[in-house]
Amino acid sequence: MTDEKLKMQLSCPMPKLDFDIITLGHGSGGLLTNKLLDSGVFDLLSNDWLDRRHDGAFLELHGQTAFTTDSFVISPVFFPGGNIGELAVNGTVNDLAMCGAIPAHISLSFIIEEGLPMTEFWDILVAIKYACSQAGVQVVTGDTKVVERGKGDKIFINTTGLGSVHPNASIDIGNVKVGDKIIISGHLATHGIAIMSVREGLEFETQIQSDTRHLNHLVKECLDEFGKHIHLLRDPTRGGVATVLNEIARDSQLGVDIFQINIPVHEEVYGACEILGLDPLYVANEGIFLSVVDASIADDFVKKLQQHEFGQGAAIIGEVVKEHPRQVVLTSNIGGKRVVNMLVGEQLPRIC
Repeated sequence: MTDEKLKMQLSCPMPKLDFDIITLGHGSGGLLTNKLLDSGVFDLLSNDWLDRRHDGAFLELHGQTAFTTDSFVISPVFFPGGNIGELAVNGTVNDLAMCGAIPAHISLSFIIEEGLPMTEFWDILVAIKYACSQAGVQVVTGDTKVVERGKGDKIFINTTGLGSVHPNASIDIGNVKVGDKIIISGHLATHGIAIMSVREGLEFETQIQSDTRHLNHLVKECLDEFGKHIHLLRDPTRGGVATVLNEIARDSQLGVDIFQINIPVHEEVYGACEILGLDPLYVANEGIFLSVVDASIADDFVKKLQQHEFGQGAAIIGEVVKEHPRQVVLTSNIGGKRVVNMLVGEQLPRIC
């Protein structure tokens, strides 16, 4: 746990509540709902928009606006390095950043299973507050529903995010061209393996922590400096890096070459993948992004990433080519080549 996260938890003690668990009455829209929201959501996440307690939020947006929505159904809800609350905020913020936008506002809707301990709900709210403060976004509206015991899995979260597109951004698959370099901002598979290590009861010399984090500040710095030389941004969540690269090859109708020797994976994560029979290229991530950039700025772009706390593992892992259109080809450490196909089925269910 970071010092900032610990400070946030200590500064947000849980208020005294009449119930120890969430009941169906907390989703009725009546007195219990209001008590839950008053003592939790509204007080903890207070801001000018949310304090109006209206059915929606009145926002002033300038210029081109990016809009995204997402749902989070992760199991387990609490995992090494975070919980579903900060994951929901970070995931939404990062989707906007991949559009070249500067995230500003999010909505937050809870679907809670009857019986969820109030202490767990509070910890999730505190994590949301922490993630919002780190990313510089505000929750401006939301909703809370409660379903019967056995009809959910603790808590699901739905979000929507809005942000203004950076004036230097030109993020579009149509900009991808032969010769572009493919850059990853950090180590692969960390989030997915952190989740799986908990599910499978795996123990390592050092605990693998999820890399869930906001990427919007790092992306903005890159857009400030490199602008339209950044042709595409994507975050490789479900389906991992392999799926994103296949989507790029398919949609650009060009080929993609990647090189195993350049792909950064932490040693303990790679070892866990071997134990579980997983390929790191297909494992979900929550704290890295892929960039397709003009070759002329690729080295400087990597150096820029490596100077940032969240980009220290950045590397050029491949390039866009005219050969083998619509296919991704990996050159292994020993020089062999194989086609990397898109993920078929669900390798890691309930991962985000």
